Amino acid sequence: MASRVNDQSQVSRNGVKGKVLTLDTMNPCVRKVEYAVRGPIVLRALELEQELRQGVKKPFTEVIHANVGDAQAMGQRPITFFRQVLALCVYPSLLSSPDFPEDAKRRAERILQACGGQSLGAYTISSGIQLIREDVAQYIERRDGGIPANPSNIFLSTGASDAIVTVLRLLVAGEGRARTGALIPIPQYPLYSAALAELDAVQIDYYLDEERAWALDLGELRRALCQARDRCCPRVLCVINPGNPTGQVQNRECIEAVIRFAYEEGLFLMADEVYQDNVYAEGSQFHSFKKVLMEMGPPYSTQQELASFHSVSKGYMGECGFRGGYVEVVNMDAEVQKQMGKLMSVRLCPPVPGQALMDMVVSPPAPSEPSFKQFQAERQEVLAELAAKAKLTEQVFNEAPGIHCNPVQGAMYSFPRVQLPPRAVQRAQELGLAPDMFFCLSLLEETGICVVPGSGFGQQEGTYHFRMTILPPMEKLRLLLEKVRHFHAKFTHEYS
Repeated sequence: MASRVNDQSQVSRNGVKGKVLTLDTMNPCVRKVEYAVRGPIVLRALELEQELRQGVKKPFTEVIHANVGDAQAMGQRPITFFRQVLALCVYPSLLSSPDFPEDAKRRAERILQACGGQSLGAYTISSGIQLIREDVAQYIERRDGGIPANPSNIFLSTGASDAIVTVLRLLVAGEGRARTGALIPIPQYPLYSAALAELDAVQIDYYLDEERAWALDLGELRRALCQARDRCCPRVLCVINPGNPTGQVQNRECIEAVIRFAYEEGLFLMADEVYQDNVYAEGSQFHSFKKVLMEMGPPYSTQQELASFHSVSKGYMGECGFRGGYVEVVNMDAEVQKQMGKLMSVRLCPPVPGQALMDMVVSPPAPSEPSFKQFQAERQEVLAELAAKAKLTEQVFNEAPGIHCNPVQGAMYSFPRVQLPPRAVQRAQELGLAPDMFFCLSLLEETGICVVPGSGFGQQEGTYHFRMTILPPMEKLRLLLEKVRHFHAKFTHEYS
C-alpha cells in the first residue's frame, strides 16, 4: 500500500487530522472570484451596523447601503397588483376573500392551474412553466413591434444572473490559446468577471468612452479583440444596455454596429437588458438587441447567435428577493439548445414565486381591468421619481469641485469620477488598498454611506470612481449626495 504522505490524509504530530479542504486544496478558480458589490466594504458596513446596535458612538446614526440596486430595501413600495396575485397564489384560500379585485383572482387562478397540483410549492419543468413562457413570448412580441418570439426559445431562470452564468458555461471551452475569451465592458457589472474567473475563461476588457457619456466605441472593440487573439479564442461579446454601473443607453445605430461586428468576427452576443424599463434621459430610448437584429434582416437575422436577459429585480418592480428572470435565445444551434435545457435541469427549476412574478411583469393588468388604473399610477410614480433622482444626482455631483458625473440616462446608478490628491493615493498604497477603495472606506467610516469603489467594476488606469445607487427616497438621496460632496471636499483638503 502506498504510504500516505499528503498532509490532508495524515494525522499530524499532535494527533489532529488535517483538513481535506483548505485554501491550498480548494478549487483555485473560486479563489480568483471577486464580487465588489458585496465585497470587503459591505462587510465593514455590516460590522458598523452591529457596532451601532451595541451603542458604540459613531459620527452617524445609520449606515446607508447605497452599494446595491435593491429598490425595496431602499424604501420603494411593491406594486400592489403583483403582491395581490402573489398572495393569492401562495395562499389560495384568499381567493374567496372580498378584499382582492377580481382580475387579481383570475390571474392567480390561471397561474395555479398551470402548476403541478395547482400549488406554487410544486416543482415545474426546468425551463419554467409553459404558460408563463408563452406569456413572456407575447410580451417580447409586443415590445418589439410584432416580431415573433417562440416560447421554446425562452428559459425562465433564477434572476437574470443564473441564466447569464448558464450561457457562459455553454460557451467556455478549450485550453491555452484555444481557451474561450469573453469581451466585457469596462466598467462592468462584476457578475461577468466573477463568472469568467470561476469558469477559468479569459476576460477581454473593452473600455467604454467616459468622455462620450460612456459610449460603446467600435474601434475600442476591435482593439480589444485583436490584442486578445494572441492569448485566447474570443467567442462571446457581452453588452449591458442600459448600462450598469454607467447608466448609458445605447442608440439604435450603435446596436446595429455591434451586431455587424459580432457577425463579422464570429462572436456569440449576450445582451443584458435587465434595466430596459429604466430609461430617463430625454431623447434616449430602449432598443432590444432582438428587435434590431431581426429588423436588420439576413444574414444577421438568420445567423447571428444572441441570448438576451431580463429580470423582475430591476425596472419599476424591484422584486429582487423573488429571483425571477428569463433568457431568450435566438439562432442557437438546436443540439446546443437541448444541452442548455439539460444543464438547467440539474438545478431542477427556478423559484416558482419568481416565475409567477415574471408572469405579472410581462402581462400586467389590461386597460379594461379593475386593477389597471392603480397599477399604471404606481408604475409611473416609481419611474418618474427615478428620473428625478437621476437628474438630481448628476446635478449635485457636477456642482462639486473634483467630482464629475455623466448623465444617468438609464438603469439605477451613478458612476462619478473623483479626483484624489497624490498624498491620498500614496497613503492608499501604503495601506495596500486601491485609492478609490481607500476613499470609499473613509467615506463609510465618517458618514455611514456605503458605496462601491470603481476599481471593483474596472476603470481606465489613473482614474477613480465609485458606484452609488439612486434608489434612496428623494430627501434621503439629497442628504446623501450633500454628505458625499462635503466629505470629498474635506478629504481633498486633508490630503492636499
